[in-house]
Amino acid sequence: MTLVKQGKVRDIYDLGDRFLMVASDRISAFDWVFPTTIPDKGRVLTQLSKFWFEHLGIDHHLISDDPHELGTGDIPAGMSREQLAGRMMIVKKCQVVPIECVVRGYLVGSGWRDYQSNGSVCGIELPADLPNCAQFEAPLFTPATKAESGHDENISFEQAAASIGNDIAAELKRKSIQVYQQGQQHAASCGIILADTKLEWGFIDDQLILVDEVLTPDSSRFWPADQYDPGRNQPSFDKQFVREYLETTTWDKNSPPPELPAEIVSKTRAKYIEAFERLSGLTFAWK
Repeated sequence: MTLVKQGKVRDIYDLGDRFLMVASDRISAFDWVFPTTIPDKGRVLTQLSKFWFEHLGIDHHLISDDPHELGTGDIPAGMSREQLAGRMMIVKKCQVVPIECVVRGYLVGSGWRDYQSNGSVCGIELPADLPNCAQFEAPLFTPATKAESGHDENISFEQAAASIGNDIAAELKRKSIQVYQQGQQHAASCGIILADTKLEWGFIDDQLILVDEVLTPDSSRFWPADQYDPGRNQPSFDKQFVREYLETTTWDKNSPPPELPAEIVSKTRAKYIEAFERLSGLTFAWK
């Protein structure tokens, strides 16, 4: 097997005319991959992405998640079909657009820090005196550069258009906001707020398709709707739980990270699984 790329979470292998994408249980925070894994995290990300690919009605790269469709020579060294089950996707090869497509429905995270500094988010001027986690009147499209390591860098729509062309940038914006709004509507029916999300797109010939993961706790902020209270950070179903724990430690974020305590691992796993089950309406098969 040829390992094409190893990301913070996913490993991508070349199958000739297709790719094999395997989601590991690695977890990252503050641009570091931690030595501790979250059991079955990769399965949650894969199964929730599969749900959304099927639910959204958008062209996407997923062909199959069945490990029995892999030949013996297509199984990565040290793994078995049983280990791949739930965490693998056979996907189409495409030319990935080198832009992270971020859609924000709420003023939170780096957007909140940006707003506190200059009253705008990624160059988009906003009304004065908005509280932390305020909902925007309409979703904001705030693209970013794709970083191979470290943190993605926010750029303006105009910068994105200069990089990839006006027509492609406009289509990315339209389709990304469409996906966000569809996800937002479905999540709301499950008692969950989709605060923001990060999407990736690619081209097969001239067709733009959704790739990588979609609307997962790793790529999105999910909040319980019945606990939403603007003016403070919200409880969440994503790895914000890990970030908040790390803020209570002495780790300086500039040196190799520490192991995560068993309690944090267990609670994080439970949050990921709860997000999957509430959003998909399915029972997680690897409890």
